Amino acid sequence: MYPTDLNYTMPAEWDAHERTFISWPVQASMVFPENYEAVSAGYAEIIRAIAEFEPVSVVVNPEELEQVQALALGDNVTLLSIRHNDAWLRDNGPTFVKGKDGALAGVNWKFNAWGGKYSPWDLDDEVAPQILEQVQIQRFDAPLVMEGGSIHTDGEGTLLTTEECLLNKNRNPELGREAIEEYVRKYTGTEAIIWLKRGLSGDETDGHVDNIACFAAPGKVIIQVCDDPQDENYGITQENLRILENAVDAKGRKLEIVQIQQPPHRDGEDGRLTLSYLNFYFVNGGIILPVFGGTATETDLLAGQKLAELFPDRRIRTVNGMAVIGEGGNVHCTTQQMPAGEIS
Repeated sequence: MYPTDLNYTMPAEWDAHERTFISWPVQASMVFPENYEAVSAGYAEIIRAIAEFEPVSVVVNPEELEQVQALALGDNVTLLSIRHNDAWLRDNGPTFVKGKDGALAGVNWKFNAWGGKYSPWDLDDEVAPQILEQVQIQRFDAPLVMEGGSIHTDGEGTLLTTEECLLNKNRNPELGREAIEEYVRKYTGTEAIIWLKRGLSGDETDGHVDNIACFAAPGKVIIQVCDDPQDENYGITQENLRILENAVDAKGRKLEIVQIQQPPHRDGEDGRLTLSYLNFYFVNGGIILPVFGGTATETDLLAGQKLAELFPDRRIRTVNGMAVIGEGGNVHCTTQQMPAGEIS
């Protein structure tokens, strides 16, 4: 039995949320464990920002509960004692789906730490089932390695992804494109998949779509672009732009495309940082937008203005995008939304 057999589909991220889930960072798993305090401060900032709009549940290792509790993250924040290896809940958390009657369920994808890049990941692979048990909703176990950051939906049957990630042999080496498409359709209710080619330069997730393109509304896509032909992202974004210009969605519509200029190239301790304004996160009545400061001050401003124009009914709440990016992700990567709905 698949979610689609029961009329479940994956809603758009901008639909109303019941709450947001996020995991607390684990020092032992960090690329730069010496930055633990700064990264923790970045997570605390993200959590407090989201909590201005909706409830937040923070997944915390049991031995760190008192430490995180002492931070007084706010009345709208609760802590969940669940063991985990790492803190990118977008990727190892459940994907929530919703029935036509408003009933909620959750998809538990397999997780292998972005193609086996970081070991161990056994605890992370068990986080989604425990969250679904906590919220007491039906669980669908998918036989597919998949990260939530690799897909984005318009809520009307169209899904964005990249070939670089979803077809990567370090995820599902035994499956071809058609088999992967079929599983994605059956577990998310997708009718049409728009396959972009590659993700941004430096993205160690093998090209997650949530750094390069996302839906703003049905029939409308935002893409981050680069206008410097010397930058590797120029060719990457131009190729993806051409794909979007020639695509149609599940309803047969040509896409309206909105371009956002990328921040200037910036290197971290371990090479290029994957700076992306599209790693923003929809919350109830708002958007949590990472900004980067310094040489990115001008593009920070432009990104905020563009999103304010696109979403006049939402408050654009900025956070320090440099706080957690050194660990490989940003706001969207840390979060997973639970849609508002009925719990059976």
